[in-house]
Amino acid sequence: MALLIANKTLTFKMIKLELNLSDGNLASHLKKLQNAGYITIDKAKNAQTNKLQTHIKITQQGIENFQTYIKELEQFLSQLQNNTKQ
Repeated sequence: MALLIANKTLTFKMIKLELNLSDGNLASHLKKLQNAGYITIDKAKNAQTNKLQTHIKITQQGIENFQTYIKELEQFLSQLQNNTKQ
């Protein structure tokens, strides 16, 4: 999700290489994100290579939910830090 927040749209191959995941593992994660409405998955031919590419795009719902997750994580870490100072 962080990769998609930064880039909005990436190919399956780009995400796979960046995260060092197998095809099956990444496909499984992407399917769950798609079912939750966080991403869309589209296939289109690459104009240069004429090969089919899978494009992953983050949805507005995905952006909003990821931002909420980050805020909650920051609050949790802040509370954790405050508790360790006491």
